[in-house]
Parts: sequence; C-alpha cells; structure tokens
Amino acid sequence: MTHPTLLKPRHHSVAVKVGSVTVGGDAPVVVQSMTNTDTADVEATIAQVAALARAGSELVRITVDRDEAAAAVPHIRDRLMLKNINVPLIGDFHYIGHKLLADHPACAEALAKYRINPGNVGFRAKRDTQFSQIIDIALKNDKPVRIGVNWGSLDQELLTHLMDENAASAHPVPATDVMREAIIRSGLLSAERAEELGMGRDKIILSAKVSSVQDLIAIYADLAERCDYALHLGLTEAGMGTKGIVASSASMGILLQQGIGDTIRVSLTPEPGGDRAREVQVAQELLQTMGFRAFVPVVAACPGCGRTTSTVFQELASDIQDHIRDNMPLWRQKYPGVEALNVAVMGCIVNGPGESKHADIGISLPGTGETLSAPIFIDGEKVKTLHGSGIAEEFKKMVLDYIEARFGPGESRPAAKSA
Repeated sequence: MTHPTLLKPRHHSVAVKVGSVTVGGDAPVVVQSMTNTDTADVEATIAQVAALARAGSELVRITVDRDEAAAAVPHIRDRLMLKNINVPLIGDFHYIGHKLLADHPACAEALAKYRINPGNVGFRAKRDTQFSQIIDIALKNDKPVRIGVNWGSLDQELLTHLMDENAASAHPVPATDVMREAIIRSGLLSAERAEELGMGRDKIILSAKVSSVQDLIAIYADLAERCDYALHLGLTEAGMGTKGIVASSASMGILLQQGIGDTIRVSLTPEPGGDRAREVQVAQELLQTMGFRAFVPVVAACPGCGRTTSTVFQELASDIQDHIRDNMPLWRQKYPGVEALNVAVMGCIVNGPGESKHADIGISLPGTGETLSAPIFIDGEKVKTLHGSGIAEEFKKMVLDYIEARFGPGESRPAAKSA
C-alpha cells in the first residue's frame, strides 16, 4: 500500500504468499505476532493463537523446538480451523529444524512458512547440508521461508572473516559497520543459496533483526537497496512497556516512511500476567497512525489541562475505545468499512467543537466552569446538544447508532441534522 507522504517510492519487493496472506508486492504491510506458549501444550497454544488472531494478527509464529512441539503443530492447525480461525502459522526453527521437518511431515505440511536463522541452522561443514535439507522440504511442500538473521546469533565465521578483512584494509571502517555488513551479507548469501537450490524469489522473505534503533534503520536501508526480497521488520528484544513501544515505533516508523517493510512485528516483553496481544495492537496503531492501514475506528481525545478537571471525557474516550476493540472481531464482518470511522471525545469548548466537526461523530464535553451541556457533531454538522448526568451513556448509544446506520447492511450514511 502506498502513501502520499512517502519520502521515496515503496521498496519494490516480490510478493510472497503465506497461506492466504500476501506479503510484499503491492499488498498492504502485514501485522504478525508470536506465541510464548510451549507449542507442545496444544490447548494453551490454541488459546493464544486465537487471541492474537482476534486482536488482528494476520500471521502467527510458533516455536518448533523439539519432537513434541512438531507433533502438536498439525493438531493446533486443525483445531483452529474448526474454530474458523484460519490465520497462517509460521514455524520458528533453530538448530534441528531440518530433523524436525523431516521426522514430522504433517508438521511440515501444516505450517504456512518456515523461519530459518542462518546463524544457527548448523555450524561449519553441517551448515550447508542442514540448510539445504530445510529448503528441500520447503520446496516439496510448496512453502515459503523467512531467512531471519539475528545479531544475537550471527554467523561467527562470517563475522570473523569480515573483521579480519577490515583490519587488513588500507581504510578500515568502524566495527559497527562490519557487524551491520555481516548481518546483511548473511541474509543475502543464504537467500542466494536458497535460489540455487531451486527456491523462487516469490518464496523468500528476509529479516535482519537487531536491538538498536539506529542499527535497524541503517541495516534495512542498505538491505532494501541491495535486494527485492520481501522484508520483515522488527526490533528484536525491544523491551517492556513504553520503552519497547517507543523503540519499535521510532525505528520501524522511519523505515516504513521510506517505503521499506512488507510485514512487521512489535516484539514487546509482556508485563507479568500481561496480554500478549498488546504487541498486535501496537503494530496496528503504528500503521494506522502513519496512515498506511486502518484497523479500528480512531478515537481522538484531548490530553486534558486545567480547563478539564472533570474526568468524564477521559472515561468516555476510554469506554468507547475499549468497546470498539472488544467488538471489532464481530464488527469487521457485520460493518464492512467501520475501521475508517473517526470519533472525537473532547474535554472543553476551546478545541472541542472544531475537532468534533472534523470527526465522523464527535462530542465536546463541558470543561471546568462550563455549562453542563455537550454539543454533538455528525459529519461536520451540529445535530444535537446533550444535557445532564447521562451525557456519556447517550453519546455512546449515538456512536453505536451511527455505526449501524452508516455501515450496517442495506443502510445508507445518515444525513446531518440541524441542532
């Protein structure tokens, strides 16, 4: 998906089909996530995949690290399908992926994509053999692969070779630049080898994950110049809470604005007992805030100040936002296009009426010392003024009525009324 404010044309990438989802080419940027359950625990993994899919994750990656996990994969896929959850599952393989895929053909068939880390698929003489075995299985099952380089498990032979080469150079570069080049070259060399083995470019996705914002930006900018593979963005070990959100948004936001990135994951460390689906929400909000995609109706609300000592507008904005997110899995089917809705909940008369006019439906609540009345704007026109203690509940009902009237089956957009 293109955007009118992109700094340069979208990185031209080859489209890759991952199950029913297209990554790259002209397709919108795809949101993905990863479970943190033991994949061998079928019930727990099904529950988490379902929760991630309901939150809007379009691809879900699961760990396949041992026989029990590999044996569980087809059962997880089949039972999700019985629940009408058809999100493509990606197998995350390290060290013995070649063996697990060979020993568990039902797992190889059930997965929509295999993720291979070239830094730990094998070492020295075994590396090419084991990598080739995975590619061969992917070809037999007509599955794409993600060649995912991670700086924490970078191919040490390649890095040492490049460091030695740099040290002997008449014009050595900083060690950081060598590390970045090693990451890029590891991905490109592995992709080149996959092509030599018969895999088409329409079956290859590349990623190059680091935990530094500046490294991520530099590496992907260079990678995008040197290949047309579909690219997966993600800041690895982004962190917990606001730190992880800010770091991921800062790095990926810059790359997306430059037209780089075909699928993204926000790798948040969950709070103890926290919701794993938070990473999906953040990824969606990043893409929606930048104007690349729309996932849920936008609720604009003022930050509050000395003119808004009442908490009514905060509570109302939160209630509406929570209600929308809770109902979006159903609304996506019942109200096509509802994700484009804009709602404004403002706290006083300074900016309230103007912001409300720009929204599809908006309310300007009374601020400190203001008359206990709240004008309602629909499609830019004032239609009604609410009074009294039931303002919040009345407005929530008006929002739901507006959604039904505008996006409901067989209904037309409501006409604005005069106050």
